Parts: sequence; structure tokens; C-alpha cells
Amino acid sequence: MIQSSRTTLPLKHTQLYINQKWVDGAEGATLDIINPATEEPIVTVAYGTAADTRRALEAADAAMPAWRQLSVYDRAARLRKIADLMRAHVDSIATVLTLEQGKPLPEARAEVMGSAATFDWFAEEAKRAYGRTIPASVPNKRILTMRHPVGVCAAVSPWNFPLLLQARKIAPALAVGCTTVSRPASQTPLCMMRLFELMEEADLPPGAVNLVLGPPDEVMQEFMSNPICRKISFTGSTRVGKQLMRQAGDQVKRLSLELGGHAPVIIFPDVDIAAAAKATVVGKFRNNGQVCISPTRFYAHRSVQNEYVEACVAEAKTLRLGNGMDEGVDIGPMFEAKALTRTESLVQDACGQGARCVAGGRRSPQFERGYFFEPTILASVNPTMRVMSEEPFAPVMPILEFSNVEEAIAQANNTCYGLAAYVMTNDLSTAFKMADGLEFGIIGINDTVPATPQAPFGGLKESGLGRENGSEGLDAYLETKCVSIGLR
Repeated sequence: MIQSSRTTLPLKHTQLYINQKWVDGAEGATLDIINPATEEPIVTVAYGTAADTRRALEAADAAMPAWRQLSVYDRAARLRKIADLMRAHVDSIATVLTLEQGKPLPEARAEVMGSAATFDWFAEEAKRAYGRTIPASVPNKRILTMRHPVGVCAAVSPWNFPLLLQARKIAPALAVGCTTVSRPASQTPLCMMRLFELMEEADLPPGAVNLVLGPPDEVMQEFMSNPICRKISFTGSTRVGKQLMRQAGDQVKRLSLELGGHAPVIIFPDVDIAAAAKATVVGKFRNNGQVCISPTRFYAHRSVQNEYVEACVAEAKTLRLGNGMDEGVDIGPMFEAKALTRTESLVQDACGQGARCVAGGRRSPQFERGYFFEPTILASVNPTMRVMSEEPFAPVMPILEFSNVEEAIAQANNTCYGLAAYVMTNDLSTAFKMADGLEFGIIGINDTVPATPQAPFGGLKESGLGRENGSEGLDAYLETKCVSIGLR
């Protein structure tokens, strides 16, 4: 256990993890981790360099042959053990996660359990990474395919789901025989450090998993330039994703990119409006809207728009804002001070252009410290407002109206993003028209929480490349080899 200024952390190590050893960074640098609910330091962690990243890649490279040669059943057993350990220690991981990220403890527990389920899923799905036999065009040949692990993989993720987004990368890579170097966000490394403590009990060979922390540009440059790193799985902003695509060309380095989103929600008049309001308000304000698939643009049919706005305001007023460690809290603080400032700017821009703030709209006055912003609902919104074009990543719910299916599809698709979209309807024909017409990789019909380990997760257009989770989640970590055999 580590004693911080005010809290005993259920954590033994705050260092880098390289080649199965907890180590300080090469230059001895450190970084304070801040609690967003109190603005106070939680603990100081080791902060590495490109040299540490290089050592981690070399350790993963050395571990690759032995790990790959294990049978898929042996690798699966180790992944299941990791999942079991996560469930057995859910409270300690969730506590660390809430302290560093801010989300309410029940949400943190759900993230831990979802991460464990991800390890379980890929432990089993890797057993079905089949090759195939292909009919030859001549009688004395046989043609088949084999699946081959891509090599050492870098897993890079942001702060909003610091455990789950890493699990989506580490689990499939390990399952098919790759080794990994994880780079969590600098602000939220503690839950990953706790996970790596548990993974020490899972009988992984030295170097199979590694954890580095350091300046983002410096660490990423090492990943991009070092030929040991054969593949990078990145979750983050579209801007950074585009930079990585340009840099990857030098080595034709494989990338998986899960980038930004701006998810529309279309509410048709055939649904129970009160129930739709409850579901969409919960979906919107989960993790303060700091979710890549968070609902961000709400289109209510003009015949029910006023009713929908009123119902959403009523639901939003029931949400309790507070420290994520406190019982009964629905919404914790935002992640950092600049997020508060940007959220204020988005609301001010909208109201300056005629939007009506019908709920929230300001930093919460009930807290002297912490990055708290009230759940905010905007009516009379128009498409020219910044909140309609920029990915908000904030507890702001702008509501517009539409008249028919065609208009709804056109408005929803009017964005460079294509990660997630949501539809509220009880009409089967409408549901299929929307599913066919919406240009998004994930579409929730009467479901604002569609992500699950067994289903593919990823976007169209500028929201990314490739898919995580599902059977498709293995493809990012496998190469396909064609073997043609001439018979005598």
C-alpha cells in the first residue's frame, strides 16, 4: 500500500514496468498524479524517456518467440487468470481509477468488470483464429492460409477509460501471440500499474507485457521509428491519428486507430418520450460526456421536441454531482481544468448565437475545489454553433428538431466523424432505414451503451481505421500467410 497525502492507495508500485521489473525512468524524472475532485496530488510516479521505451520494446521483442510458441490454450489460460484476478480485486482497481480519473465508483467498477470480460472474450476467441484451405486450379497443388502474429505491439490510450481501452489492445495481442508495450495517458497511469501488479501473478514470461510512461511525443516517436514495434493501436484524437498515419509511412507500420466522434441521437415520436429522455440523459452524462461514443447531438421529431426537452431537463435535475468516491454520486468532476474552460466556451458560443440554456450551463458553485460542471441542456440550437461541429467531450446536451427520416439521416451524417449514432424508435422499418442510412461504425437502436467485448467497435470516415473487440478485434494483431504446396 502507498500512503498519499490524504489517502492510502491500494497500490504497491508507481514505477515503469519493463521486462518484469518495476524500475525508475532512465533520467529519474517524476510526475504528480492529480485528483480532479480535489485538485490535490494523489501520488508521484516515475516518468520515463525514449530510452525507457526502447528498453521496453527490446524486452517485448526478446519475449516474443517463447510467448508465440505457447499453444493458444496455454495463452488463453493466462488471459483467463488475468480476468479472474481483476474480478477478485475489482474494488482496489476501481478505487485507484476513481481517484485519478474522477468518475463515480460504480462506473469505475463497471469499467474493471468490462475489462475483465474483454480478457475472457479474447482468451476464447483466439482459439478460433482459423486459417483456411483454398481450392487449387490444378490437381497437384494444395493452397492454405495461416495466421501469424504481427509482432511487438504498442498500446496507446487516453485518460477517459484508462483501463478498458488498454484491455481492448493488450488482450487480443497477447491472445494471438504478440507481446506488448503499453503507454497509458500520463494523467491516469495508476489503474494500469495496479493491473500490472496483478498480471505478475498470471505466469507471463518476462517482457511479454511492459508499461512505460513519458512525454507523449517522445514515447510515440520511439514507437514510430523503432522497427521492433511492428504495430501501434492508438485511441485518441483525430488530429493525432492523422499525424500517426503520416509518420507510419516511413516503415509501413501497421496502425489501428480509434479516433474522435460526434454521435447523433434521433428521437422518433413513436417512443415513450419520458423513457427516451431518461435513457439519453444517462447516456449523455455518463463520465461527463467524456466518452468517444457519447451522444452529442440530439434530434427530436418536431412533434415531440418540446416534450422531450422538458423530460430531459427533469431527468438532468435528478443527477447528483460530487466526488466519485462518495456514495450516491451520479456524475463526478471533469477531468482537468482546461476541459472546464473549453466547456464554458462551448456553452457561451451557443448562447451567444441564440441557444437557450434550459439546465445547468456553468461551473458548479457548490464546490470550492475540483473540476465540476453542471449537467447542461441547450435548446433552440442551430448547426452553426461550435458544439455542433467540434467534438464536445463535455456534459453538454444540445437539442435540435427534424421532420422526417430523410432529414434526420442528412443532418446526422453531416460531420467528418463516423464513430457512433443512436436512434430511438419502436418502428422496425424506421430502425432499418436508419441503420442503412447512417454513416457510423456503431449504431445503437434504443441502446445508448452498445459497446461489448463480443461486438466490433470502430468508426467510419475520420473516426478511425480497423475494429476493436469482436472476432474482428483479432485481425489487427494477425498477418495472413498464403502457403502453396506442390505435390509430387
